[in-house]
Amino acid sequence: MPEDVVIHIVDDEEPVRKSLAFLLTMSGHAARVHSSATEFLKSAPGLRNACLITDLRMPDMSGVELLQRLGQDGNMLPTIVITGHGDVPMAVEAMKAGALDFIEKPFSDDVLMEAVSRAIQQLETRPQADADAGMVRKRVLQLSEREQQVMHRIVAGLPNKTIAFELDISPRTVEVHRANVMAKMQARNLPELVRMALLAGDTAH
Repeated sequence: MPEDVVIHIVDDEEPVRKSLAFLLTMSGHAARVHSSATEFLKSAPGLRNACLITDLRMPDMSGVELLQRLGQDGNMLPTIVITGHGDVPMAVEAMKAGALDFIEKPFSDDVLMEAVSRAIQQLETRPQADADAGMVRKRVLQLSEREQQVMHRIVAGLPNKTIAFELDISPRTVEVHRANVMAKMQARNLPELVRMALLAGDTAH
């Protein structure tokens, strides 16, 4: 793990910036805070060995817009997006724009540090995307047609009741299918399922 990696935190809320910086520093990481995406972009061109943690909803520029700007400038960094519970569709857009991961609030320290480790690892080695995508597609093929329909809607951020209405099944049946999808895809949580669906090119539109 490179010792000189700096984790940049972009969030418009000072308490969030401070708590994240404290957690990272106590875990042995170098951290720098930025109160807005605009402020961060000023220093972005010269960054190397850097990872990014950004909030999704910010007043001057959203996390998605920030990622799109970084992509346009050819300066994409391994990025973790922090999102509220109702923002899953936006978080999926962020991952399509290049984010490595998204974490739903409230989250535990362990979940964040796990994501940071993945981001740092991506700096060191290029992920074996083709092999990973092939593995994920094999798992998708293990899903029944109904389970695939449910997965598409989960990844799109739809709640169980809406999925039940759209597919004309009971919310309890959706819960059963959802559990089966998570088990067969070997996804520990929603962000991991979204990553898999994007990797397999299997997201709903």
